[in-house]
Amino acid sequence: MKNQNAQNATYSAEKFQNAEQLWFWFLYSKSVQNGFARNRGISSRRACELLDVETLITKLYLSGQLTDEQLNVMKKFGDKRRAPHQYIWAENRAADLWRRAMDTLNAAAIERGWIE
Repeated sequence: MKNQNAQNATYSAEKFQNAEQLWFWFLYSKSVQNGFARNRGISSRRACELLDVETLITKLYLSGQLTDEQLNVMKKFGDKRRAPHQYIWAENRAADLWRRAMDTLNAAAIERGWIE
């Protein structure tokens, strides 16, 4: 009976559309968890847990697939809840770093079955 419930939970978990959605969900959920933001009642079971994403980001960083610069851009614009825009001159370099970081995160998340 317990195993059947675990299988049902897996099927009802909502996957992310892309790495950006995963990243923004992660940062927002962490801020709610830490008491910096309010939960707006929007909750659905996701394909992964916060710790899973944190572990993945750490592994990508330690393996050299994500750089310090990329992590800084991910955090800075993640806190703004938007991606840097390539056509804004001051954000042009950040947009390139963001795109490469999201490509890396996207590939790793697809491999784990978190993205459709």
